[in-house]
Amino acid sequence: MSEQLVLSNGTVEAVFSTKGAELLSAKKNGNEKIWIGDPDVWGFHAPILFPICGGLKDGKYIYENREYTLGKHGYARFSEFEVESKSDTELVFLNRFDSETLEHFPFRYEFRVVYTLNGAELKVEYKVKNLDDSPMYYSVGAHEAYYCPEGIEEYSIIFDKPEDLDRSILTGNLLEYDVENIGKNVCELPLKYEYFAVDALVFLNLKSRKVVLKNRKTGDETGLDFEGHDYFLLWTKPGAKYICMEPWCGCPDFVDSSYDFKSKRGIIELNGKEEKTRTHTIAF
Repeated sequence: MSEQLVLSNGTVEAVFSTKGAELLSAKKNGNEKIWIGDPDVWGFHAPILFPICGGLKDGKYIYENREYTLGKHGYARFSEFEVESKSDTELVFLNRFDSETLEHFPFRYEFRVVYTLNGAELKVEYKVKNLDDSPMYYSVGAHEAYYCPEGIEEYSIIFDKPEDLDRSILTGNLLEYDVENIGKNVCELPLKYEYFAVDALVFLNLKSRKVVLKNRKTGDETGLDFEGHDYFLLWTKPGAKYICMEPWCGCPDFVDSSYDFKSKRGIIELNGKEEKTRTHTIAF
């Protein structure tokens, strides 16, 4: 049975679940900032993507001449995490390999998700430790959905550097090599539901590693700092009252994927007994 836990510092109160180590709610001065998870629209709030981000061609990959299957975004969002430690302002979740994960992902690992609340900021750390002597390969990413009660078209994404916004085209769960430009040398992208008629906006070549979600009418802002993440996505369902801002350390397979896991774009190589951390910070 999943358990809910709370971090609070008088400015922000955040609620988490042991299922998927997921952030369920973040209220700043009583105002909700995270999507409410309406199951009739989209039942998640902020799923964690591990050990892959996005989809695989034919739902499979090859490692050391053996074929494995993994669903879109991997399995962490459905997994029960252990609470390794907790204080009023820091929470550490732990997920470890088991016989079931080894059937789909042949590596022995520890995956920690560390949440730290400091003022109006929530730091999110993904710590992956390889327990084997041989290299391990994985990707990890965030999928937080930010509540837009008025609908997303009153909001803009503000980039910290001028961008040529070339979205990579998705066919199903796979990336084409073609791109569509939706802004030349711009720092602001006014959100439109039409962008998401097919799927996400996938940006593989952003210069920015900081963005702000801004309500153009009220001026309310939520910032996201994702240094160390190579890719950035935006996603919602048409008409839904949330926008996902997603820093990823991996990306979906391309349509011509060879299935080779070690050569997959965005894959992280972790040496034997090594640990790597990827961090992003949300400023409510």
